Amino acid sequence: MDRNVVGMILGGLVNVAIALLVAPLFQGILRRVTARLIQSRQGPPLMQPYFDIFKLLGKEDIESGETPGMQRFATYLLLATVLAAACLVPLGLPAPMHGSGDVILLVYLITFSGICTLLAGAAAGSTYSLVGTSREMMMMIALDPIFAVTLVIGAINTGSLRLESVLNGSLYRTGGFPAAGLIMLAVMLLAFQAYVGRVPFDISEAETEIMEGPLIEYSGPKLAMFKYAQAVKLIIYAALFVALFIPWGNALPLPIAFVIFWVKVLALVLLSTFLAATHARYRIDQALKYYATFLAVSLGAVVLASFGH
Repeated sequence: MDRNVVGMILGGLVNVAIALLVAPLFQGILRRVTARLIQSRQGPPLMQPYFDIFKLLGKEDIESGETPGMQRFATYLLLATVLAAACLVPLGLPAPMHGSGDVILLVYLITFSGICTLLAGAAAGSTYSLVGTSREMMMMIALDPIFAVTLVIGAINTGSLRLESVLNGSLYRTGGFPAAGLIMLAVMLLAFQAYVGRVPFDISEAETEIMEGPLIEYSGPKLAMFKYAQAVKLIIYAALFVALFIPWGNALPLPIAFVIFWVKVLALVLLSTFLAATHARYRIDQALKYYATFLAVSLGAVVLASFGH
């Protein structure tokens, strides 16, 4: 087997391991900070998400949905999809498999992870899960084009769809701080909460309203894999944001660059936690108005980027 192929496979396994190991830790940080900000209490241990996942994995796999086979398929496919995306994204190390895919594949994987959630909710068949599924579909239709537009602007600036070019501060490649890059920085920062399903945009799950929506009929190992996949998605979106908009420090020696990368990711996650702790959930109609505004502004940024701005 070619050495480059072996290196890509090993690098992909390293990225998957990093994502699986770090994702629950960041969930623990989220819980701890939220407890301090909202309730002025100590909060759960940082390792509590690991304990929760292991506990759920050890429970009986009760299947109460209308289509158990599709529920199992959607669960496994969701986790596989987000881990495949992790192989294409730099997680403090150079992306190991960027040569095996491009911007189109990354957009496909991110979108497909949302489709898996739709399949899971539809297969459950309960009223609450169907409501959550419809909301998730509306959010995908409004949000995924914004993410695609961001990558398209990076591709315009670099003249390439290759991930190693686009995921390296490509929004600023026209020199200095171009208008299109700054606009998309603001848009993606405002939309970040929606991408990771945090308040005020956790509308499809909305525990106090529709009791976790698409996931209401899930328990045990399948619920553990859903929660794990959602935790990994937070890491992937944060890593993509850092790679696109805050690339400085990547050229430093590896240990320093690795630490700087995760400090930036942690800062973004803490900002997300602060916003979730200080804002109330939006209604679906309010959220869609925000998304429509973001999309219109993003399309304007594409026009600016095409003219070198």
